Amino acid sequence: MKIVDLLRRDSICLNGKASGKMDVIDQMASLMEKGGHLSDVKAYKQAVLKREEEGTTGIGEGVAIPHAKTNAVLNPGLAAMTFSEGVEFESLDDQPVRLVFMIGAPDTKDNVHLEVLSRLSMLLMDQRFREHLLHAKSPDAFLKVIDVAEREKFAKEEEISEGESAMAQRQAPSDQKMSGYQILAVTACPTGIAHTYMAQEALEQQARRMGYRIKVETNGSGGVKNALTRDEIVAADCIIIAADKNVEMARFEGKPVIQTRVADGIHKPGELIERAMGGAVPVYHHQSQNGDREESRDGIGHGIYKHLMNGVSHMLPFVIGGGILIALAFLLDDYQIDPVNFGMNTPVAAFFKTIGGQAFGFMLPILSGYIAMSIADRPGLAVGFVGGAVANAGYTFGNMMHYGEVVPISSGFLGALLAGFLAGYIVLGLQKLCAGLPRSLEGMKPMLIYPVAGIGIMGFVMVLINPIVGAINTGMNQALASMGGTSKVLLGAVLGGMMSIDMGGPFNKAAYVFGTASLASDGFDIMAAVMAGGMVPPIAVALCATFFKNRFTRKDRQSAYVNYIMGLSFISEGAIPYAAADPLRVIPSCIIGSAVSGALSMIFGCGLRAPHGGIFVIPTVIHPFQYILAIAAGSVVGGLLMGILKKPVSEE
Repeated sequence: MKIVDLLRRDSICLNGKASGKMDVIDQMASLMEKGGHLSDVKAYKQAVLKREEEGTTGIGEGVAIPHAKTNAVLNPGLAAMTFSEGVEFESLDDQPVRLVFMIGAPDTKDNVHLEVLSRLSMLLMDQRFREHLLHAKSPDAFLKVIDVAEREKFAKEEEISEGESAMAQRQAPSDQKMSGYQILAVTACPTGIAHTYMAQEALEQQARRMGYRIKVETNGSGGVKNALTRDEIVAADCIIIAADKNVEMARFEGKPVIQTRVADGIHKPGELIERAMGGAVPVYHHQSQNGDREESRDGIGHGIYKHLMNGVSHMLPFVIGGGILIALAFLLDDYQIDPVNFGMNTPVAAFFKTIGGQAFGFMLPILSGYIAMSIADRPGLAVGFVGGAVANAGYTFGNMMHYGEVVPISSGFLGALLAGFLAGYIVLGLQKLCAGLPRSLEGMKPMLIYPVAGIGIMGFVMVLINPIVGAINTGMNQALASMGGTSKVLLGAVLGGMMSIDMGGPFNKAAYVFGTASLASDGFDIMAAVMAGGMVPPIAVALCATFFKNRFTRKDRQSAYVNYIMGLSFISEGAIPYAAADPLRVIPSCIIGSAVSGALSMIFGCGLRAPHGGIFVIPTVIHPFQYILAIAAGSVVGGLLMGILKKPVSEE
């Protein structure tokens, strides 16, 4: 189906005006209705907005392609608008849009909207095409620009494809390699729509200009298209993987492979093709996960980042779901019944607190398990999961041999991070050791050798590590106790800062235990400083995401806003995903902000009688207004520092 078949004159608005993204979507939906494509405008808009929640369709270069597949669409259709002045659309490049296409498709199996999306994305890669559309004087002229470009581009592609097929048929079998593709490529982005096809288009155009034969497989949201065959892979000189998500790699065993980001496929196609044909690309071996990774300027650093993100993305639902349920428990509980048991005093509160706590209990094993899986594929999952659980429980040889006599001390999320990476590389090591086993034992590796040996080694390593963390905790507690009588302000700053070092790990727990223990001796000021410091990290992250939007991807921004609730509920763990993703910038910012809050709480003489509760126990705080000011000041300081230190990020 052609683009011009779906776009009617009544659905085109030139030189329009809009106040923002929502206004653009409202106007575009009205244009879709005018074109006779919709049965329910409201339901269609809801579907479009739901798609925007998954990730913005503002793809950059002044272009947006909002779309939806829903029963509210009668027949496949398009609407288009141009703007003489740019409109804010939360685009990936944070630039205003001037050209918007909206796609509507009925909820059927043919995925018409994805086919049109791919065609639009390829055409919109051409700057001249975009400029011609923006300067069109009438809907007829607008349609003519699209028709000419579509006929020229896709007619040429069909001719090239037919010519290559005819040439292949005329080749002798001995010349089969010469008639095949010199370069094969795979493009994929997390959402599987615009950038997948834009990278395909850029690589194909550049290869054509340089005189090379290329075939590009797209791993889009509609599935794999233009799939690479075994014969094509065998005959190719090099493979380029321009992807920001996992693609099937085992088929490239023994071939030169370049692995890079999808953005490089769009912006650096010439460099990739030159490297691919330069003859210096290492051979890929699937078992050892080798290959030439052009992941970023840092190379190894970006690889670590991708592994971290795999763990963080799977951990985040446990943090958010559990955290909100715990917050509800404090909201619905009655502090007066039993202050020490606040959050569990009523049946409803106890339900939410218990279920939320269970979700939190999975958080660290999930983090380490999926980091390990990113490194070593599925065999790493169980090993990483167990490593995270052992780190969380704080098991040592001492407390296993003398159960009940030696108290375990959790190594927290830092221990889980370490466990995830160790587990991944332990499994990779086992894969290398088992590479020489007979093929008849191949089925035993993932089902017996990797889990048994991997979990055993992982457990032994983590049991060795946990006592070291316990010794550090003991030393910190002794140091804190010695500071109490000399400098309350300094003590407040240190305790507040410690709450942000590892957000639920040993430093955080040491400060929190010190604060709760002080309640027995009327040390309400110490507990107040501790909770203020623990509330700052999530709020600082949320503030940074609100006022420094280009420091986060759209998905991270959406998740970050929940941290307002988590921070106000004294759930420091809400900041863990962001600390894990960028520890050198996020953690110092949070430490300084928390230290400011802890120190101000001491200066203002604030006191807290409850060991938990966040804003829900503010009525019980001594000098509550000053306490709120202390928390706000530290959060602003942390958020500002984070915004200054973090670098702008680019999305696929």
